[in-house]
Amino acid sequence: MSSNKWLVAIVVAGTLALTACGGATEAGSAGQTQQASPGASGQAQDPSAGQQEMPKPDLNGIPDVVAEVNGTKITKEDFTTAYEAQFQQMAMQSQMMGQEVDQEKLKKQTAEGIVGTELLIQEAGNRGLEASQKETDKALDEIVKTNQLKSKDEFMAAMEKQGMDEAKVTEELKNQVMVEKLIAEEAGDTKPTDKELKAAYEEAKKQQEQMAQQGGQGAEMPSFEESKPQLEQQLKSQKEGEIVQALAKDLRAKADVKIHV
Repeated sequence: MSSNKWLVAIVVAGTLALTACGGATEAGSAGQTQQASPGASGQAQDPSAGQQEMPKPDLNGIPDVVAEVNGTKITKEDFTTAYEAQFQQMAMQSQMMGQEVDQEKLKKQTAEGIVGTELLIQEAGNRGLEASQKETDKALDEIVKTNQLKSKDEFMAAMEKQGMDEAKVTEELKNQVMVEKLIAEEAGDTKPTDKELKAAYEEAKKQQEQMAQQGGQGAEMPSFEESKPQLEQQLKSQKEGEIVQALAKDLRAKADVKIHV
């Protein structure tokens, strides 16, 4: 049975992005804000208008079945929900950089992301990993807190607008918990050593000094002890991301996967 998988896909994609960025901060991984030039819509920005018109996702020609993963079908509905979420993020970044979104490339990346997530969900199921109601509720609470929403009802209302009712959201949260358990089981102890933390701190300090020399912001670097919690989370995410990539690659090599976009 197929289900929407975009919540888990975005979580996993975020983990992999941290790895690819080599430990960049959230601001750095998102790209530096620059003055926008003619953007993805192909229209010059009117200063009096305040902002450019956002481009729209092109979903023409998407087949009813976007991919098949070990017999499980990834439907057009699954793909559309995930693609629209990814496109919105990319469109905002591209506008700041004065670039256009390469939608064909993004479609393939989105499909690959959904396939990778489905493989992880299947592997979690094969290992007998489950998500209790308590764990699912905790995952929901964390999403509400992370997104600074007022309540669970506000989150559910937002999901409803994206075509996901409460039952689908609950199913996705269970998938998310299962995948997180899989990652934890595969990764083991990912707590960074003091040596790794100090090396990461020195690298971050060096990068900030280089930015200041190039005319960037020269804010004073927090002390090692002040930076330690953030550095621990970054290094932990990097290690987990590397393990997820290796696991997904291994599962993909053994799987029967067909992608139709």
